[in-house]
Amino acid sequence: MIVRHRSLLILTTVLTTGALTLTACGSRDDKGDGGDKGGSNTTVVIGVDAPLTGQNSATGLGIKSGVEIAVKDANDKKLVPGVTFEVKALDDKALPPTGQQNASELVANKDVLGVVGPLNSGVAQTMQKVFASANLAEISPSNTAPELTQGKNWVSGTKTRPFKTYFRTAITDEVQGGFSADYVYKTLKKKKVFVVDDKQTYGAGLAGIFAKKFKEQGGKVVATDHVNVGDKDFATLVTKVKNSGAELLYYGGQYDESQVLTKQLKDAGAKIPLMGGDGMFTPTYIKTAGKAAEGDLVTSVGVPVDTLPAAKDFIDKYKAGKYKGDYGTYGGYSYDAATALIKAVGNVVKDGKVPADARQKVVDEVQKISFEGIAGPVGFDEYGDTKNKQLTLYQATKGAWKSVKTGTYNAS
Repeated sequence: MIVRHRSLLILTTVLTTGALTLTACGSRDDKGDGGDKGGSNTTVVIGVDAPLTGQNSATGLGIKSGVEIAVKDANDKKLVPGVTFEVKALDDKALPPTGQQNASELVANKDVLGVVGPLNSGVAQTMQKVFASANLAEISPSNTAPELTQGKNWVSGTKTRPFKTYFRTAITDEVQGGFSADYVYKTLKKKKVFVVDDKQTYGAGLAGIFAKKFKEQGGKVVATDHVNVGDKDFATLVTKVKNSGAELLYYGGQYDESQVLTKQLKDAGAKIPLMGGDGMFTPTYIKTAGKAAEGDLVTSVGVPVDTLPAAKDFIDKYKAGKYKGDYGTYGGYSYDAATALIKAVGNVVKDGKVPADARQKVVDEVQKISFEGIAGPVGFDEYGDTKNKQLTLYQATKGAWKSVKTGTYNAS
């Protein structure tokens, strides 16, 4: 969040030779009542980092739009006296180095108090330390790599929180991968799968967890392979999958590649479903893949936002305002992440006055936050992970993602 104190005095003196305008802009230390009648007002800008162009931009724009609606609601309801909220969105293009640059840009402004984002776990890894060094609160609505909150040794059961400034409203891949493996083996009764990932932090991590959990169930991973981000020709991979005898292809990665892969797979005659995680959960996947997407499966955080009464007003505003991006993937969780920061700021900035240690205080308030969001309960455990462990499995049915199963999964 970028915070700047405004106290604007405009004095216009009309002379015979013309008009002379003198403008005095107040500083953070100016006195004022924070009201509308001549007093000063503090503007808090919530920073957003996400891919707004290029790879993953449909979901990235959904994050940005969710925050924008939360900010508009906060201003309309005057949730924090003496404060007006605005949004500053930076495009990381799904590139870790760009995300790190964006983090540095936000930290460089001493008035920044918090950020929503990023979308990608790999980008988050480059941003976490930058934000932590400045005690800057960061809440991601979509990062799922376990090590972001539980450290590199989480697999062995040794969990250590790397950065106390990092939080997320999304579940981890340990939960998501296990839930998927359980469903494929026990419900779909499929015993042989082919596993592919895009070599990225999120994709490789999710695919690895799915494969591990599937084998623990008793299933067989007939083969594994990798693709590169940006690939469009999967002919060689499709041949491998088709000849492997796999009953399902599990893909760890984003929709950009998987929506092309599933079409080429079906066109080649391999009539098996492609399954993936929340990185594939977007209408864009089905729109691009067309009929080839029919029967494909994805898991995503929480429960379908369209089914939640608390989210109805949010969805109505999203559609009426013609906001860009896909709200169904992370829009609700972005709204809740922004709301958490807004509430934290409300507990720190009183009557528009920003304390010198505001950043650290916002982090402390976020850790203690507890409220009912539009996408479910919002609160964080000792690692900064969401306490809301619900997730949903969807299947592409007649041109849309339809909820198949909603529940929780015990990853331990």
